[in-house]
Amino acid sequence: MNLLVGALNPIALQLGPLEIHWYGVIIATAVVLAVALALQEAKRRRVSEDDILNLILWALPFSLIGARLYYVIFEWPYYQANPGEIIKIWHGGIAIYGGLIAASIVFIIYCRNHALSAWLILDIAAPTVMLAQAIGRWGNFMNQEAYGGVTSLHFLQQLHLPNWLIQQMLIDGSYRQPTFLYESVWNLIGFAILMSIRHRTGWFKQGEILLSYIMWYAFGRFFVEGMRTDSLYLGPLRVSQIVSIVLLIGAIAVWIWRRRQKQVPDYLAGNLTQRY
Repeated sequence: MNLLVGALNPIALQLGPLEIHWYGVIIATAVVLAVALALQEAKRRRVSEDDILNLILWALPFSLIGARLYYVIFEWPYYQANPGEIIKIWHGGIAIYGGLIAASIVFIIYCRNHALSAWLILDIAAPTVMLAQAIGRWGNFMNQEAYGGVTSLHFLQQLHLPNWLIQQMLIDGSYRQPTFLYESVWNLIGFAILMSIRHRTGWFKQGEILLSYIMWYAFGRFFVEGMRTDSLYLGPLRVSQIVSIVLLIGAIAVWIWRRRQKQVPDYLAGNLTQRY
């Protein structure tokens, strides 16, 4: 099989000194699509479009800060010696779990201050976040990052991947496991499942779509993380695997606990305050 030569250019457009990277283009596309889908669902659930847009405007910067802070904390020896690098996110180093935690905190605070159900809002957001994650991983692909251990050309060809993708996995002279792809496909499947069943009558109480997302993502991320070569560590343990286990067990426990609470409304009931 003849393969393309050389990695793909991570720069989408260059205007003088200004460089627009594919990573940014892909992330921006993922966010716009996620917001559009969330707005459609919010209308069905009697949630104001203004509330969704305000939430996004607040959550985006804080999620970026959270993603960076999470990474810096677990790489503190390096950043302690190089404090000037802390703000240079263009040099790499953000963690999705940190971003998700920060965004969730923003959502909860906003909802409490605006008489909204945080469970409902997070339910609306969860499938679209999963889609954004699936798309966003292709930004890692363009940057040749978030890859796994050394593998063979034959193995990648057996996955029936296109030549341009296989060639992009040739990093530092060796072919690598496309762990970005594994996580992207896993998230895309989860998105498709949640979107296809979330409107089934009687299937979900408020909060359970969010919990389903957490369980699905944490389960898949645990195994994908075990294959990656750029993990953050806490002693001998991979941080993301620890977080995945905690989130998976926690989500199952919360699901069981909330199912025992008779006053929990159905997801399809939507915004019971009807402040729309």
